[in-house]
Amino acid sequence: MASCYSNNCPVDNMVTCNYYFYNSEGTSISYAPAITVSAILPGGRNVYVYRKIGEETVTADKRMQELIDFGYSETIRYQRNDTILINKASGKQYLEVPMSYFNPADTLLFTYSNISNPDTVYVEHDNFSHVDLPECGSFSYHYIKSIRATDNAIDHIEIVNPTVNYDKAENIKIYFYDVESDE
Repeated sequence: MASCYSNNCPVDNMVTCNYYFYNSEGTSISYAPAITVSAILPGGRNVYVYRKIGEETVTADKRMQELIDFGYSETIRYQRNDTILINKASGKQYLEVPMSYFNPADTLLFTYSNISNPDTVYVEHDNFSHVDLPECGSFSYHYIKSIRATDNAIDHIEIVNPTVNYDKAENIKIYFYDVESDE
């Protein structure tokens, strides 16, 4: 009978891409404003939104004629398949962000509490399976091929260590424009 225990299998084995924060001059900072990181996933769907003054807004997957008959206005809206990966982290020197196992690229939305426009970060990567020992199972490691970002709060972004595994090494440096920090 085979089993996993801490002597031969890593216990802390979560694979994340580690984004470390710096000011525009290259000094390590703790980013004080809250950051929410969302993954913008491919695909989406149309939803129907019904509004009427004095009534609660209703959102439905299919058209509801009875609400229109009762005086609700109808709006068709495209709803993306976004997933929040990190919610309102503040005072952090780095973030541990999971990567997609099956897609060759990730599109991340960095939303800030101190500015209205988010930044979009595009990460192209290769995915490959890694096995330490057969009894430990396999992990999905990643190799970062390229990265780019918009420039609302991010001055520039660079790859430090392209190999993403469970070693907690610094993978990405994000240089922010002048921001308040918790130093």
